[in-house]
Amino acid sequence: MLKIKIFTIGKCKERWLEEALADYSRRLQGQMSIEWMLSKDLDKLKSLLFKESAYIALDLRGYLVSSEQFAELFWQAVTKEGARLSFVIGGAEGLPDSILEGASKRISLSPLTFTHQLTRLILVEQLYRSLEILKGSAYHK
Repeated sequence: MLKIKIFTIGKCKERWLEEALADYSRRLQGQMSIEWMLSKDLDKLKSLLFKESAYIALDLRGYLVSSEQFAELFWQAVTKEGARLSFVIGGAEGLPDSILEGASKRISLSPLTFTHQLTRLILVEQLYRSLEILKGSAYHK
């Protein structure tokens, strides 16, 4: 089973978001586990993150990917890291250079700017979509 860690600042405050994340967790059950590494501030985020051997930073200035490219990048990274993968989502100010420079990859999910809470949902949906693309299912049309 794939093990994904998602590092981010702040808690999930919106009920609708909690419900949507729970829905994707149910869909991923048995295929992928997601561990949320929540931090109160950037200093704590850095200390948690620097214990990781590799991580992918979500960054507006990162490599803009399609869903198919994300699935390919995801599979390559999982293969390289041995079924374990970490992502980091910044807060309102984005991610500092010290975190971006340590990332194995920097990707952008969209040229649009999203709140860090909404980015959580977009990332988890793309992780689910990646598995469906790799399986060849009809989910991704």
